Amino acid sequence: MHARLTDSPSQPIASRIDAIDWQIALSELDERGSTVIQGLLDTGRCDHIAGQYANESLYRSRVVMARHNFGRGEYKYFRYPLPDPVQPLRSALYPHLAPLANQWNARMGIEVQYPATHEAFLARCHDAGQTRSTPLLLKYGPGDYNCLHQDLYGEHVFPLQVAILLSEPGRDFSGGEFVLTEQRPRMQSRVEVVPLRQGDAVIFAVNQRPVAGSRGSYRVTMRHGVSRMRHGQRHTLGIIFHDAQ
Repeated sequence: MHARLTDSPSQPIASRIDAIDWQIALSELDERGSTVIQGLLDTGRCDHIAGQYANESLYRSRVVMARHNFGRGEYKYFRYPLPDPVQPLRSALYPHLAPLANQWNARMGIEVQYPATHEAFLARCHDAGQTRSTPLLLKYGPGDYNCLHQDLYGEHVFPLQVAILLSEPGRDFSGGEFVLTEQRPRMQSRVEVVPLRQGDAVIFAVNQRPVAGSRGSYRVTMRHGVSRMRHGQRHTLGIIFHDAQ
């Protein structure tokens, strides 16, 4: 089951996020380590964001994945101030996710707790020298892929992040599935392919999450990536809540 929106696509981002059935979304996140929000962004917004990939004034850096053995394809980190709708997405999603993040840390015996607002959490990051923005726009073409990885940029890490598919499978591209792996202690990795349509958002664990066991909660390690593209072009918006050193 995926969480659905109950509002109109034309409403502001914050209103659309408030309209999500967060009880369903957070329950699935806690159970599986990921959840899909269907239709978070409408087609017009998706096309607009993807069309801004060539607008260099929006970005602080560009990464060609093959140069770093990250895979194939490329991505760009947005610079501050973040453009619309990246900033409102980041600010409005965080408060809904922080309570679950705090629950996870408590269950894993981690003392860190997250403030109620994203502004307060960013202040913590910036005080520690993590001042570089991390939301990014990714572009994949035929044969491109993204190796399994974790987006860890410093001491302060918010344990959940969001990826929003901006292109339509079957029309704009084929292949390029979003993939999650979960490594449990003394067990083989579990793999999940997350089906997404244009405008869908997947919220998922960045690094570790707690799972209930017979002797209490234990930690599992999550990684994410993108399978090989077959044809076409695929754009994705990534919303990471902690900043980088």
